[in-house]
Amino acid sequence: MTDATAPAPTRNDERFAVYADLLLRVGINLQAGQGLMVRAQTEAAPLVRCVAEAAYRGGARFVEVLWNDAGVTRARFRHAPQDSFETVPQWRADGMRQMGEQGYAVLSLVGDDPDLLEGTDPERWSRYAKAWQRANRDHQRLVMSDGVPWCVAAYPGLAWARKAFRGLEPDDAVARLWAAIRTAVRLDRPDPVGAWRSHVEALHRRRGILDAHAFAALHFTGPGTDLRVGLADGHRWEGGSATAPSGAPFVPNMPTEEVFTAPHRARVDGVVRASRPLINGGTVIDDFELRFEAGAVVKARAGRGEAALRRILDTDEGASRLGEVALVPDSSPIGRAGVLFWETLFDENAASHIALGKAYPVSVRGGAELGEEDARAAGLNDSLTHVDFMIGSRETDVDGVAADGARTPLMRDGEWVD
Repeated sequence: MTDATAPAPTRNDERFAVYADLLLRVGINLQAGQGLMVRAQTEAAPLVRCVAEAAYRGGARFVEVLWNDAGVTRARFRHAPQDSFETVPQWRADGMRQMGEQGYAVLSLVGDDPDLLEGTDPERWSRYAKAWQRANRDHQRLVMSDGVPWCVAAYPGLAWARKAFRGLEPDDAVARLWAAIRTAVRLDRPDPVGAWRSHVEALHRRRGILDAHAFAALHFTGPGTDLRVGLADGHRWEGGSATAPSGAPFVPNMPTEEVFTAPHRARVDGVVRASRPLINGGTVIDDFELRFEAGAVVKARAGRGEAALRRILDTDEGASRLGEVALVPDSSPIGRAGVLFWETLFDENAASHIALGKAYPVSVRGGAELGEEDARAAGLNDSLTHVDFMIGSRETDVDGVAADGARTPLMRDGEWVD
């Protein structure tokens, strides 16, 4: 039986145990005596159990699981009172902050139904998201500053599988999705840990090349796109692995194929067209484009989900500006799969992308120690939100632009120019 047709793992399947081990050893690099916080949907319980067992066997002090349930979430957004969506579980935000202060590693497992909130009022999600982001701001900043080891990975959920592999029977769709996850996180290699070490080293080499250029801006051109992204003062390129305060390396996203840095919040100009749909809060936003002037979005249009797109932009002043720009070759393993995954964790690793909202402080030298005023002076954007969307394709070119205007080809037809 081939990987493409093998059934997804069940609770007692050894393959989930191997996956859990990889997430703990490479993803968050959990240390003996450290606590672990897992965020997951109830559907992911089989994988969460394997993660917990592997964590305790590895010497974890405590494993805390913060559950969500898709059915409960949908019921709320369909039927709860309109004035209730600024109600957030403050105890949960406080608990996350306290665990962060105690050095807990964070593992987030995604795999939600891309259409979970389809047909619900986007205003409800917008109000809830703002309230939750405000309540959780301290922990968000800790994570985005690499103050704790963290990793986002995937679970092969049924609704997600049926969306990504339409026309297949449910079991076959889940099996296809699980096979795709295994390939993307290198579980199909004879030595997955060694494969990750080699991959991270390659991304670090790419970071070094880009850092040496010290570009003032990137220029993207492609179908519907002519965008100049000025880069933050003192920016540096990130990607592959990050480093926790303990000095231990960790991989924030599994899979990951990107190198990224921070745009300057006031130096983005031109028009950009998304190359893949965006899933935000269980709503699909598709066929959309944005026009930027002096860093801010001045015009937005979407063929589908425009109301949801506008509510992202209206989150706060920083939500209409960029916090991340990332380069990914079209020939990445996820790009080669030729599948629209309808999940940002995967689709952003198939194409170059940008993100509206908050910048990662580590994207400028000494950024994690900068106060708000100094971070803003360097060009780092601040916002309650951070929303990635894909702009790259095999028809996209990218040039690096030096301070004197000299141009260096970085990508042609979606591939690195070496």
